[in-house]
Amino acid sequence: MSEEAPQTLPERKGGSIRHWVDFGGLLLFALTFIFFRLRGLPGDEALVNATWALVVGSAVGVAVGLLVEKRLALLPLIVGGFALVFGVLTLITQDDLWVKLKVTILNLCLALALIGGRAMGKQPLKALLGDVIPITDRAWNILTLRYGIYFACIAVVNELVRSETLVAWVTPRIGLGHMDPADVWVSFRGVLWIASSVFGLANLPLIFRNLVADESADTAPAGPEA
Repeated sequence: MSEEAPQTLPERKGGSIRHWVDFGGLLLFALTFIFFRLRGLPGDEALVNATWALVVGSAVGVAVGLLVEKRLALLPLIVGGFALVFGVLTLITQDDLWVKLKVTILNLCLALALIGGRAMGKQPLKALLGDVIPITDRAWNILTLRYGIYFACIAVVNELVRSETLVAWVTPRIGLGHMDPADVWVSFRGVLWIASSVFGLANLPLIFRNLVADESADTAPAGPEA
């Protein structure tokens, strides 16, 4: 299963196929987690077992990108690589900390790369995705800052949601009782998928308004991926 946040970015032709592969990976991950929870496993053990779906989904996502785009695109390769590395660490150590940390570390790295690059006068998002859609430099600058802030927010929220102490303190106070922290985190992953889709859709007007006229007839932005 690919990481939700980066999938909100514009994709090359074939992005819709990857979209469904990623959604299928997320669904398989959630269903596997639910299966083991229904069998009576504690949340952390169920999450470790469900990580197999993450590893398989990530490998399939990278393979589909290679087959569809006939290349290893940098951003999907980074996202898939993080998922594979942290997924394998989770399986080796049998500790769900790694699969949770992956979301924080990946999104924090992306946020630092985008915001830091922009602060130095660079356009890292354009360097990654400049051949996806032809838009103006002004639009790339705006998108870079928007996605940098978005990724940073995901990293912060993930740290809050994965905190067992915070979950144990908050859930009873909002009428949810004492929920298993793993149940809360997996639910958060589903919410994050929806949020990523909404954020991607929200950026489409900016993209359409700033398409370069002489190339817009040949290239259109793909729908948001989450």
